[in-house]
Amino acid sequence: MSRPRTRAYLIAAAAAAVLAAGAAVAVAHDRAPDPVAGQWVAPAAAALRPSPTASAKPLPAAKPPAGLPVIEYASGPSGLPADPEQNSTVAPTRALHPTTRIALYDAPGGKPRAYLPPDISGLRTVVPIVEQRDGWVAVLVPSVNRRIGWVPVGSGETVTLRDQLVAQLSEHALIWLRDGQEQQRWTVATGSKATPTPVGRTYVMGTTPLKGDIYLNMGALVLGSVPEQPEKMAAVFQLAHTGIHAWYNKSAFGHSVSNGCLRMPKAAQQKLLDEIPPGTTLTVLS
Repeated sequence: MSRPRTRAYLIAAAAAAVLAAGAAVAVAHDRAPDPVAGQWVAPAAAALRPSPTASAKPLPAAKPPAGLPVIEYASGPSGLPADPEQNSTVAPTRALHPTTRIALYDAPGGKPRAYLPPDISGLRTVVPIVEQRDGWVAVLVPSVNRRIGWVPVGSGETVTLRDQLVAQLSEHALIWLRDGQEQQRWTVATGSKATPTPVGRTYVMGTTPLKGDIYLNMGALVLGSVPEQPEKMAAVFQLAHTGIHAWYNKSAFGHSVSNGCLRMPKAAQQKLLDEIPPGTTLTVLS
């Protein structure tokens, strides 16, 4: 299965320079990276979003103003609403691919806040649809955390989604589901206390190559999420996205030691690269 590839900048890639300079990650003990058997059950606290419904009278869309900013890899939008179901483990079944740049609004019939382009840093834009009402759909927004944007129904192309990822930080677990059924789960490394993995819903933007022995020379899944407090991170990390990538040191798995990315065993990372398409949601639960 082919995947979009890019040189998009990940926290992981920036971390290579730090490790090469001799910075060490302290871990307590080895942890086997083999998948853990068992059926994943959605946490009781997870909110379920009602199924999308069509509106008989769509709200009109205001004309975007001149100079409306375009979302970029290193520059997310402002003014868009928070994801009201950021901890939802209900898997979206549809995504939107804009064939030309389309305006994202802050509500159905609301104010346009930014353009969503057809691709971002070489990655084909495919954003999950998470709600529908009043003739509009809400999508998860890249390059910013836990935000949604609204577009009129019929904007762009609709893409079918089957897969879902759920990360449980307290258990250092990543779970892969397809059509609602658990396929595999793995013990992984997550963000440290100082550089946490962003919680809430995000999605897979695509893949990027990562060179270096610490990444086992495997590609990474680029996520829409970004560091929570970039100003508190080293400059080399501040414009990066979080991601999911392979890691050379098995002793990291089961611990909170990364710069925000999810570090994976080699076989697990290869499975994700083979199976997970752009637009797949990842819900990160604390």
